[in-house]
Amino acid sequence: MAGNTFGTLFRVTTWGESHGPALGAVIDGCPAGLALAEEDINRELAWRRSRDSRVSTARREPDQVEILSGVFEGRTTGTPISLVIRNRDVDSSPYDPLKHVFRPGHADYTYWHKYGIRDWRGSGRASGRETVARVAAGAVAKKVLDEHGITVVAYTLALGGIRAETLELGEIERNSLFCPDPDAAAKMIKRLEQVKAAGDSAGGVVEIRVQGCPAGLGEPVFAKVSGLLGFALMGIGAVKGVEIGSGFAAANRMGSENNDPIGPMGFFSNHAGGILGGISTGQEIVVRAAVKPISSIEKEQQTITQDGQPTTISVKGRHDVSAIPRIVPVCAAMVRLVLVDLLLQQRAIK
Repeated sequence: MAGNTFGTLFRVTTWGESHGPALGAVIDGCPAGLALAEEDINRELAWRRSRDSRVSTARREPDQVEILSGVFEGRTTGTPISLVIRNRDVDSSPYDPLKHVFRPGHADYTYWHKYGIRDWRGSGRASGRETVARVAAGAVAKKVLDEHGITVVAYTLALGGIRAETLELGEIERNSLFCPDPDAAAKMIKRLEQVKAAGDSAGGVVEIRVQGCPAGLGEPVFAKVSGLLGFALMGIGAVKGVEIGSGFAAANRMGSENNDPIGPMGFFSNHAGGILGGISTGQEIVVRAAVKPISSIEKEQQTITQDGQPTTISVKGRHDVSAIPRIVPVCAAMVRLVLVDLLLQQRAIK
């Protein structure tokens, strides 16, 4: 299986399956001398863990990382960093009835046709569980970005048809949905409880903001910052759309409305989302990712078996009602991986 490696100079390869013994990542290209401890990574992994039993999976993984290589006496050595996160709470039995049945909305059908085999235990590599390795790698990228004053903040902007109306970044850490609007967060929880009771799932929108990014990162044609961010975020299984700055709203504006006028002290607005011509402007980078509903639901759906016979399916087991909020730190991690790679590339040409 190709396509498991991300990045150019800061290269990350993830490995492992949802119900295998472990998942992990190998990072090649991390600068030497960076202070790095397992706790730095575990702190980020804690954001991804199931946080609210009312609306999330009953699977409880401790997600404690082990650094196997690339760090000596608390500092990176410049050699490959190998990270492993062991699965501790695996129960594959609910998936036994799905061995020969394709789940609608899931990758079962496409994996089977591509490889002629699939891991039906919790979806294998196609599971959201794979993203734990991305968050671990993103934690290492965060350490590099911190040294350059670049911060990435992600939060739930919309969920189940409810949208945050205020942006209080301090609220993100105070509720289980990572929502910057406490009133909206409370409504979102109620909405997810209703969805769960109906045996269904819900989608939403994650917004990511980058501050401290210098002007000049990215290339103007095929390696645009915007293009790489879209590639990174669309590489997350549940993400079905990405927009930057005013995004799709720009299609309904005039140029005079959507352009960002410039004065001696900088830009007067930021409809471009911090990127012009594929290169960072030095303004705040603003990105949004549309997250589809979880595919595994209890509601009965029509499908077929591997031999093409029609049947119906109701997926049992331990599933989230929505990929949000657990996908929020995953989005932040992927943005960090893009930025650290571009930062190292920019340093290499100067």
